[in-house]
Amino acid sequence: MKASYGPRLAVAALTLALSTLTLTGSAYAGTGVGDAKGGKTKETGGSDGTGIYATAQIRYSGSVAKGGATGNVTSADVNWAPPPCWYAPYLGAKDFKKKMSESIDSAMNTPGMGGTAGAAIGELQRHYEDEYGWTDTPGYKDYNVAKDGEGMFWAGVENPNEPDVLKRSSCNDIPFWVDNGEAPPPQYEEAIRPEMLAALAYQHMELPATKVTLAPRATTKVNLPTWAWLDKAVFNEVQATAAINVPGFNIQATTTAKPVSLKLEPGTADATTYPASGECTINTDGSIGEPYAKGKADQTPPCGLKYLRSSGDSTYKLRATITWDIAWTGTGGTGGDLPDGTFGNEQAITVQEIQAVNR
Repeated sequence: MKASYGPRLAVAALTLALSTLTLTGSAYAGTGVGDAKGGKTKETGGSDGTGIYATAQIRYSGSVAKGGATGNVTSADVNWAPPPCWYAPYLGAKDFKKKMSESIDSAMNTPGMGGTAGAAIGELQRHYEDEYGWTDTPGYKDYNVAKDGEGMFWAGVENPNEPDVLKRSSCNDIPFWVDNGEAPPPQYEEAIRPEMLAALAYQHMELPATKVTLAPRATTKVNLPTWAWLDKAVFNEVQATAAINVPGFNIQATTTAKPVSLKLEPGTADATTYPASGECTINTDGSIGEPYAKGKADQTPPCGLKYLRSSGDSTYKLRATITWDIAWTGTGGTGGDLPDGTFGNEQAITVQEIQAVNR
């Protein structure tokens, strides 16, 4: 019986022969199979009038980091992470035939490409040209050109913000066909879907800086209560959206972050926080804390702190961190919760001794 080398060995051999299997990646959301340079930020998906379609791209909108960078939100769940890779629409049949057949021909003509690797590449060619398939992986006739415009080949995409190279490159099955309007075959669990887009929007989300208003402001006194608050006007919800829009496949997800609490960390153990936990909850009007008003100097603030020792010639680094409740909604009525997110900033606080004058 003739050995079957399977799709992963075939694509591995092809990649080895060409250094990279040049399948274009998503727009600043990920890279294509074997492409470590990342994608472009400009959306180019769509029909050119001939049934040949450009690569699907993930587009971000709303409050997101620029240039493909991760945002400043940190998940409160250390075990949660956005997808390291995914499968997404790649090319229409005619365009895919041109790309893949050129890659296969080049690999076959590479000096020394023989043995197991050469046989695997031969099987890959038969898979796309002569309907040769594996278990759960049906073959195609002439790269499915007869169905051009009725679907797309899907391919693996790496998340460039995933630090683990093994996880990032784990979507390594060879490209497969999906008819317009149909779901990808069930074995491709990493096929892009709304909840994955929601997680990617979370990863790229930019939250506003957390600079609380203080009274006294940047300089306070030992044992003097310092009031802290955030007005509703600068403390609103934030949204980020991720979407894929190509012929026959359109999905999106919007991730929404709503502020729920403020945590104060004085920057020294010689301090007391109000409340004692340092966690100031949001008020019914959407604000946090209470603005200081004349005559309240001897009162305990609902949100604030008191330094017990001078900062001397230096300052204390007061850190104010907002916790955000994060949820998402997506195509087809999908939606749910995501782990809470946090983001904080430091403010320099000078603490002075109260000077007494003896007469």
